Amino acid sequence: MAEIKYSAITPESDIVAEAQIPLIFEDCDNIEKDDTLKVLSLFSGCGGMDLGFEGCFIANKKSISPKFEIESDINEDWVLVKKTRFKTIFANDILQEAEVGWTNYMSRFGYSPAIYHLGSIVELVKLHRAGVKIFPDSVDVVLGGFPCQDFSVAGKRKGFESQKDDMGKKRTVDAPSEESRGKLYFWMKQVIDIVHPKIFIAENVKGLVNLGNVKDIIQHDFASADGGGYIVLPPQVLHAGNYGVPETRERVIFIGIRRDALEPEALQALESDQIPADYNPYPLPTHDYLLDDNSLLPPVTTYDVLKDLKEPEDSVDPSQQVFSRAKYLANGSQGQVEIKLDGLGPTIRSEHHGNIEFRRLSMEHGGTHLNELGHGLKERRLTPRECAMIQTFPPDYQFVIKKRNGRGYSLSSSGAYKIIGNAVPPVLAYNIAMRIQELWSKYFG
Repeated sequence: MAEIKYSAITPESDIVAEAQIPLIFEDCDNIEKDDTLKVLSLFSGCGGMDLGFEGCFIANKKSISPKFEIESDINEDWVLVKKTRFKTIFANDILQEAEVGWTNYMSRFGYSPAIYHLGSIVELVKLHRAGVKIFPDSVDVVLGGFPCQDFSVAGKRKGFESQKDDMGKKRTVDAPSEESRGKLYFWMKQVIDIVHPKIFIAENVKGLVNLGNVKDIIQHDFASADGGGYIVLPPQVLHAGNYGVPETRERVIFIGIRRDALEPEALQALESDQIPADYNPYPLPTHDYLLDDNSLLPPVTTYDVLKDLKEPEDSVDPSQQVFSRAKYLANGSQGQVEIKLDGLGPTIRSEHHGNIEFRRLSMEHGGTHLNELGHGLKERRLTPRECAMIQTFPPDYQFVIKKRNGRGYSLSSSGAYKIIGNAVPPVLAYNIAMRIQELWSKYFG
């Protein structure tokens, strides 16, 4: 194993600073080149799914199952998880804020910003079809969290009838088309046609499964990729709380596996009516959130991941120093409650500041964190850092970035809230990645 290299940075994370870690992980490329599995990421956002597949990030110790070997202990509460075999070679999104966050953090793996393609998947596919070399060769895995707003309970549930185009703007024509936001999964399917990965993984909100036959249509369309060359398993809804994420977030996961790449035994197992457990690519729960299974770890609470953070006025972390100033509204609308410290947090949403939940409410507004209020701590909403920690992003991921040292990019708190709420929790993605890695040789020899 190659020696892990570190490089010093300014201590912009409260947890890193409090743990007295002067050196932050920079390069954990400890996987032999021949073992590397190349990942093409679509709708990448700020990289929640990508980071989970990369591994080698700081996580709360309670979030990581003992079945996963860790790289090192940071302190009694935080660990550095092991690097996986997966390596990102292409990423894409339409949001400038997502590109800034992704390229800034992922540079520690030695990745050039050129890996990240800012723009619509529709235009990228069209360019590739026109002869411009867009997508790389020798792709093993395609990941894609295709846009979920049109299938979300919190959204307008337009689904395939989306009023938005591929750039998220209101359509200029009346009839929805293949380029509507609700049909962008079909363009992910076209990328699969182009690069022929061994496995693809697509995710969306749980609400998709309750929209008539939408789930079946998407599963059928994915199965048609590469001339029907993929087994697309029945999608499963994974609750993040059952995988060490302190959040009531649920996501539907589609997994497709290329038939002609499979070992004969694996092909038979995956095409059977009842897939044997030792061939099932969906990860088993590691934590017990409403499962009533004493063999699992207890759920991780918001207190577990937030307790080491300082209040904004005392923090050295730009992502912790700011928070939404939207005032409390006693109308029962979204975001007008405080988080529970002894349980899971709310689903972090990619919405405007008034929908960001409160870290604590005042007693006047029904606040229950009496010990904190008694120590003079004020009513306020969650900071971007706190939203990110509930999502299990590592504490050294910079979400609020000011222009400095001549670098021409920045990331505002509004942009940070947006990209955090859009993301897949890295710890949930890590569980998926580790299960796929575990089965890789069994599937493909």
